[in-house]
Amino acid sequence: MKKVAVLVSGGGSNMLTLCDSMVGDHPARPVLVLSNDPAAKGLERAAERGLAVAAVDHRQFGKDRTAFEAELIKLLDAASPDIICLAGFMRVLTAGFVERYAGRMLNIHPSLLPKYKGLNTHARALEAGDAEAGCSVHVVTPELDDGPILGQARVTVAPDETAQSLAAKVLVQEHRLYPAVLRRFADGKQGLLELT
Repeated sequence: MKKVAVLVSGGGSNMLTLCDSMVGDHPARPVLVLSNDPAAKGLERAAERGLAVAAVDHRQFGKDRTAFEAELIKLLDAASPDIICLAGFMRVLTAGFVERYAGRMLNIHPSLLPKYKGLNTHARALEAGDAEAGCSVHVVTPELDDGPILGQARVTVAPDETAQSLAAKVLVQEHRLYPAVLRRFADGKQGLLELT
């Protein structure tokens, strides 16, 4: 049975879908939900499900990302996860941190990578006049939103779409895609999964 740690910064809706999926014959189980914000709603929601939770407040470290990550590493290594899932974790991780968990860390990103790395993905898709948008799950590498893509789900962009309505449509697909990719990854499968 693979052990999974999930990193969150906010409400944790993707974290909940991941953790809720890891039951029955699933090859993995959640062992820790970790946040950079002690007040993150996701921690409360995870604790309500009986999951182990922890937080390291990044604000206490100023611009010292290495010191912040050293505290994350202590908590992660104590839980000894086989897989780390970033689920709305809004801190850019250093190359040293990423390399420590190389090949074991996944992220979900709200665009059809390689398009629109970084922030404001939905507004950027609308500005470009894209007919479709979506989300991607990828292996985390030191380059932002750049690792091998393991899964994508697509949505059609409506003529009257707003960034907010597009975000809501894509989030529905994120909740389908991330658990499906995690299950395959925990089973040792790494081909591209495409959901429509």
